[in-house]
Amino acid sequence: MSIIQEFLRYNRQTILPEIGDEGQEKIKSAKVLVIGAGGLGCPVLQYIATAGVGTIGIVDFDTIEIHNLHRQILYTEDQVGQSKAFTAKKVLEKLNPLIKVIAFEEKLTLENASKLIQDFDIVVDGSDNFKTRYLINDTCVSLNKILVYGSILKFEGQIAVFNHNGSKNLRDLFPEMPDPKDVPNCNLNGVLGTLPGIIGTMMAHETLKVILELAALKNELVLFNTLNWSFNTLNF
Repeated sequence: MSIIQEFLRYNRQTILPEIGDEGQEKIKSAKVLVIGAGGLGCPVLQYIATAGVGTIGIVDFDTIEIHNLHRQILYTEDQVGQSKAFTAKKVLEKLNPLIKVIAFEEKLTLENASKLIQDFDIVVDGSDNFKTRYLINDTCVSLNKILVYGSILKFEGQIAVFNHNGSKNLRDLFPEMPDPKDVPNCNLNGVLGTLPGIIGTMMAHETLKVILELAALKNELVLFNTLNWSFNTLNF
């Protein structure tokens, strides 16, 4: 693709004085790993890809199921049964042929977490369980990687940025992982399909702000209730 075509593709964001050509180069040079290509991961992947993030990694061991389709907007019904990671990779490459997408069709574990994360600048947590969230957080702390965090339940979502420019991490907010039996989840309690789209887009936005070195969340957990459109920020 020519320089002119690249200019036209990103023009609506590069004309922002906070971005410009220099900011677009930062986006192009960025390496972002998204862990989980589900409800949160799909909008994150879609928007960072179309923004031009140069290298995107996708970690997901799961396959597409029909009940995913109301909220996991990268997939279609004819892809049910296929790998989420590799399907998402193909979709992103069609959305933006200028970027490099790497699919890791494996479950994040204590044994492989460091190896998967070490080559990326920013990690985005789109996982759906506390064991994985704490593993991601602890690995990012040990490798000094920035972590963009989000979670959803029913009509509510939350986002934060951890381990960025000396900021705190998940364990500073919640020192110990809760017992999974005491924590509600979307499988049992449900979720409206637009909620992960809203929170995932906010996570993508915060990821791009970090890349562009704009003011990002610092030691703040944003709580967003989409039923009454209320924002609350917890400082920690």
